Amino acid sequence: MPLKKVSVMVKQGNGFRTECKVGKHTVIIDQPPPAGADAGPTPLDIQLMALGGCIAAIGRIIASQRKLEVRGFDITVDGEIDTDKLLGKPTDKRVGFSAINVGVKVDADMSAEEKARFVHEIDVRCPISDNLQNTTKVKIAAL
Repeated sequence: MPLKKVSVMVKQGNGFRTECKVGKHTVIIDQPPPAGADAGPTPLDIQLMALGGCIAAIGRIIASQRKLEVRGFDITVDGEIDTDKLLGKPTDKRVGFSAINVGVKVDADMSAEEKARFVHEIDVRCPISDNLQNTTKVKIAAL
């Protein structure tokens, strides 16, 4: 199967309000006051939302492929981050999340063991989880 290229366009003017476009969709990213106007979630919020959304989507794909009757998912995602480095303060701590915790509640008639196996398969097949758990080369260049 050929590789699928995913591209987004991001534009920011004065301030922290940032418009992110993909296809016909626009998402506003911002910062809370006093830095921003809180017009949208922060980039860190978006990353955690992307993980939760991917888990839900992959769960639905697996349920459809296996013809499992899954009524829905309740997913909680939280991360811990030390903001010193991103704010330019000297620290030897990493700038990214030090931990991300995900809880997946599957609304289906399955045993606890079946749900655990199902959630494990979701994790294995989720591209966002894979990108967070494994090194992905990122090249940032001035244009």
